Order: sequence, then C-alpha cells, then structure tokens
Amino acid sequence: MSQIGPRREATAGARGARSRLADRAFRTSTFVIALGLVGLLASIVISFSGDAAKIFHAFGLGFITGQHWNPVTGREQFGALPFIVGTLVTSAIAIVLAVPVAVSLALLLNEASSGWIRSVLAVFVDLLAAVPSVVYGLWGVFILVPAFDRHVEPFLAHTLGKVPGIGVLFSPNVNGGTAGGDVFTAGVILAIMILPIVTAVTREVVAVVPRDLREGAMALGATRYEAVRMSVLPYARSGIIGATMLGLGRALGETIAVSMVIGNGLGLHASLFNSGYTIPAVIANEFREASSVGFHKSALVTLALILMVIALGMATLSRLLVRRTEVVASGAPAAEGPSGLAAEVELSG
Repeated sequence: MSQIGPRREATAGARGARSRLADRAFRTSTFVIALGLVGLLASIVISFSGDAAKIFHAFGLGFITGQHWNPVTGREQFGALPFIVGTLVTSAIAIVLAVPVAVSLALLLNEASSGWIRSVLAVFVDLLAAVPSVVYGLWGVFILVPAFDRHVEPFLAHTLGKVPGIGVLFSPNVNGGTAGGDVFTAGVILAIMILPIVTAVTREVVAVVPRDLREGAMALGATRYEAVRMSVLPYARSGIIGATMLGLGRALGETIAVSMVIGNGLGLHASLFNSGYTIPAVIANEFREASSVGFHKSALVTLALILMVIALGMATLSRLLVRRTEVVASGAPAAEGPSGLAAEVELSG
C-alpha cells in the first residue's frame, strides 16, 4: 500500500509533463502556421512589387487613371481604370442583389416551422455552391444573356431608365443591344454565385442567436416578424457583415464566368447595359500571350497586385465594420433596455 501513493504521483507527474509538452507543441505549431501565412502574403506582395515598380516608373499614376490599353510593342499604352471600375461595379451589383436574398433565405431556413421547406431550400443552396464557375458562364452565355438583351434590360430601360438620378445607370446600350454580354449580366451571375456562401454563413450566425431574445420579444407582444427585426437581426448584424465581405471577396476574384458574360469591352460607360472588363478577366485572357519584352506582362502582374490591394482593403474595412457593429450592439441594451423594446412593440402594434 505504501508504494501505491508514490506510483500514482509519478504517473500523474508524467501525464502532466506530457500535457505541458503537448500544449507547448500546439502553441509553437500554430504560431509557425500563423507566421507562414503572413510570410506567404508578404512573399506575394514582394514578388509582384518588382513588376509594379517597373510599370509605375514608366507610366506613373497614369496606369491607374488611364483608360487606354494597347499591348502592341512600340505603341504600348496601359491604363487600368476600366478594369478597376468593372471589377468594383460588378462586385457591387452582386452584393446589392445577393445579400437581401441570402439574409432572407437564412432567416427562412432558421425560422420556418415546416421541416420539409428547410430541407428543400438547404439542398438547393448547397447545390448552387457545388456548380462550377464555367457552368455558370455557359448558362449565362446561352440563357441569361439572350433573355436579358431581349426582355429584362429593355424593361428596366423603359422603367428605371426614366427615373431621375439613377436612370443613367439603366439607359439603353450605346451599341443598340449586342449579344456579347454586359456589366449588369455579369453582376447578376456573380450574385447567383456568391448567394450560397453568404446564405450559409448568415444561417450559422442566425442559428446561434439566443432563443431568449426571440421569446422575450414575443412575450412583450411582438409578432414573429417584429421579433426577428428587433432581436435577431441586431444581434446577428456583425456576422451578416462578415458574410457579406466573404461574398465580396469571392465576387472580386471570379474570372471564368464573368469573362464569358461581361462582353470584355474597354471604356467607361455610365450605363450598366454596356460591355465592360474586370481585372481577373483581362489577366486570364491575356497573360498566356503576354511577352516579357516590353511592359505587357508587367502590366498584368501589376493589375494582380492592385486586385490584391483592393481585396485586402475590403477585408480591413469589414473588420472595422464588424468591430464598430459589435460596439454599437453591446451598447444598445444599456441605452434602450426592456422598456425601449416594449415601447417599440407597442408603437408598431
């Protein structure tokens, strides 16, 4: 019996030593992985910086503000503004169209009382995420582009095109309507493509909202819609912003589907019904034929660096928005309290 106590202590000590060793190994490995990710990002920026320095030394800020793109040796002109604007505009259209639908789908998947509706919609969203980009592109070329050219865009031009202010965005195509695609169609394709990821992340965020918030709002007399609007959405706001930025990152980098339906036309137009070009599309279309002689390949590499800067800027902005939203949301209960919620329910009722 006298030997059992020391033996147990030795066993416990050995287990404690192994546990501490495992903890140190875990911390070290995660730290190394984190440093590796930072190093990877830094190596990408450094590898692109040489070509970017060459381009900005030759063209200056005119590379960003210029609108002409001519890679012919001896007559080279490189202006990235049409590609930058095309990338931002198509991504903005995708976000405007996809986020309301994605949030609505996420709420329906979490709040629907019928189980079969949730199952069908969940399978549908998962199937959209599994479709390859080239399939979306082919569907857009053969189905979406003709339908938009013949029906959707003429209707929008005759309705929204006459509204002061925003009408210029929906003015008819200056080329009289071509079957090559346009910026609006590319934005719609992107909206469909980012819908699954925004819906999936928003659904997970809404699912973790405490049930006490819903029940408390409904106990105060709120309807189901009011409970979602006053308790679920404010609590999940930061997560919805994060999901939106994930979708935006996907939209900024999409290549194949966009290049097939955007028309690949240079120039800046106020109307969304004109052809355009994006940074990923021009890189994919021209990089294989780009020559190291001259500035063509360096210009394409610089476009990739600009796209990376835009994506990092959007990621930083999303972190600031999420942090700001969390601060506002954490201060909301202290400012309003239960009486504020009850008053809003009473007024809405």
